[in-house]
Amino acid sequence: MQSKLHRLTFGVSVREPIAPDRLLEGAPITETRLDYQMGETMYVGEWSSSIGAWRISYDEWEYCEMLEGACELVTENGATQRFETGDSFVIEPGFKGVWRVTVSMRKKFVIRVV
Repeated sequence: MQSKLHRLTFGVSVREPIAPDRLLEGAPITETRLDYQMGETMYVGEWSSSIGAWRISYDEWEYCEMLEGACELVTENGATQRFETGDSFVIEPGFKGVWRVTVSMRKKFVIRVV
């Protein structure tokens, strides 16, 4: 049996604003760096955003580890959870609501397309 080992190489960062049709507050700019991709089913990288808020709808599963800053995830019924430096959380498929960055943030992520 042959094992597989992958050296992660840090990819090119992509900076972009939140799409106007999703934007609720501010003028946040996001930056995404993809470090690893397994086919079309798994992505690993780092993501950051300046302050602002926008609508989100998840079809995928995502693990997040907050490296710096703070954000709030607000469900459609208004329940709010705050995450800050050192916190980890999972967003499951079917989550809809608002992503609000309250302190410019940076996170590591693992996304699994289901």
